[in-house]
Amino acid sequence: MSPFEPSALTPDPRHDMEKQVHPKALPGINITASPTATTDVDPEHVSEPTLFRGRLARWNAKVEGLSSLEARGITRVLPEHRFKGGLRGHVQMVFLWFSINLVANNIITGLFGPLVFALGWTDSVCIVIFAYILGVAAPAYMATFGAESGNRAMILSRFFLGYWPSKLMAVFNLIQQIGFGIIGCIVAGQIISAVNGNGLTIAVGCVIAALCIGLLATFGISVLHTYERYAFIPQLMVLFVLVGSAAKEFDVSATSQGAAGTITANRCSFFALSYGNSVGWAAVAPDFYVYYPVTTSKYATFSATMLGAWMAFVFCNILGIGVATAIPNVPAWAEAYDISSGALLLELFRGLGGFGGLCAVILALGSVTNNAPGTYNAANTFQVLGRYTKAIPRWMWCIIIMIIELVCSVAGRNHLFAVFQNFLPIVSYWISPWVTIIVEEHFFFHYLRGLPFDWAAWEDKEKLPVGIAALSAWLCAWAGAIVGMQQVWYHGPVALKVGNYGGDIGAWLSIAIACLIYPPLRYLELKKLGR
Repeated sequence: MSPFEPSALTPDPRHDMEKQVHPKALPGINITASPTATTDVDPEHVSEPTLFRGRLARWNAKVEGLSSLEARGITRVLPEHRFKGGLRGHVQMVFLWFSINLVANNIITGLFGPLVFALGWTDSVCIVIFAYILGVAAPAYMATFGAESGNRAMILSRFFLGYWPSKLMAVFNLIQQIGFGIIGCIVAGQIISAVNGNGLTIAVGCVIAALCIGLLATFGISVLHTYERYAFIPQLMVLFVLVGSAAKEFDVSATSQGAAGTITANRCSFFALSYGNSVGWAAVAPDFYVYYPVTTSKYATFSATMLGAWMAFVFCNILGIGVATAIPNVPAWAEAYDISSGALLLELFRGLGGFGGLCAVILALGSVTNNAPGTYNAANTFQVLGRYTKAIPRWMWCIIIMIIELVCSVAGRNHLFAVFQNFLPIVSYWISPWVTIIVEEHFFFHYLRGLPFDWAAWEDKEKLPVGIAALSAWLCAWAGAIVGMQQVWYHGPVALKVGNYGGDIGAWLSIAIACLIYPPLRYLELKKLGR
């Protein structure tokens, strides 16, 4: 079966643990378990709270029985429940990540180079190209564990950082994914409001975007893969129209402004912003490959994921950089930019009349493509927090997250650029040391020692790392990020040493500290505690 078929990522009822109708069809597997119960541990030793009884339980069963709705929560996907994969599966990986990131949000991120950090065309483009190579490498690497393990990203975290520290990582991931969802709703709201001549408020646009994102995430992995497979096509066509309509105004001769030290600091900050815009997907990527076969090539997975994401990020950011270089020279663009980012994006299509408005609406709907995967991941992440959150079905968490994104986007709709500038770099402060520790644990303590992971032990605390070394290293790295961060509301003492006014080096300090501290601490942990 090919992943290009809608049913490919939702197992047949005869093999889907959550929709099983023949209790003896798969001997040795608890096929009557709830979507969130473990399947790799003896069911007699698993005690899960029951939150749904009577009519509510029957209603939940009906919802989970809907066609194409994924009933599974954080339960590990066993090898016998995967599709066959193949070349088309790897092509789907490219389409998935290209589609997710070919959106207006990334055009707006590109605006920051010239408009906020006073960088020229060449500086901005070079930074974008290399920052996204580094940023996308993290999710591409994490993606290789999805098919191998059958576990979601925040469950995978347990195998590297331990059972309890991973709950802290889950909290940060929730903040990250919901934060990006809020930003996506605001961008869509601004565009929809501008197209309507401000007849519709930004708040209405935020509501529309949040509802679409929540609906897509609720149905789960099969619908997400199918939607992302085709969603990039209208987005790409619209962006080509944008190039034809607006590129003639781009100022590719624009140069960076300020003293040499200031330019250096601004380069550091824009690099950190671009890196932070992409590295956050590391906590999401494995979730989309858990139905791929165990034999899926890791090299192909890494390459396909990185290629799809990097092309989309760089294309959209370079468009944003080009628009930003033209704003000082095009009064109509400058006026629109003063109103909102959505008004600016609409203005880029102004010469196309009604067709331009349609293009802007299609661009706005890209926020659904970009943020539904994060909302889906956040729902799974909630289940990692504890027994009671795990007992709440994934689809219900999607609805709760949708409401949170809706309310927060409406409340923050007038402060988009401040949200972007303050939120995106902070994402990299927690996730960079997290990925660093995972890489070191994988390479030094498993690969080099020839020790495989027991992916079936995802809920067995006695078989997972204690986590003292990982948590200690992560906390030290976090402290390093704080002294190296450069934000509007805080300037780290080390960050102030960069240039005349300071530059953001928090992510790089956190990576360096985690690299140095974790290996010796982990060695001592293994020597004293044995795991």
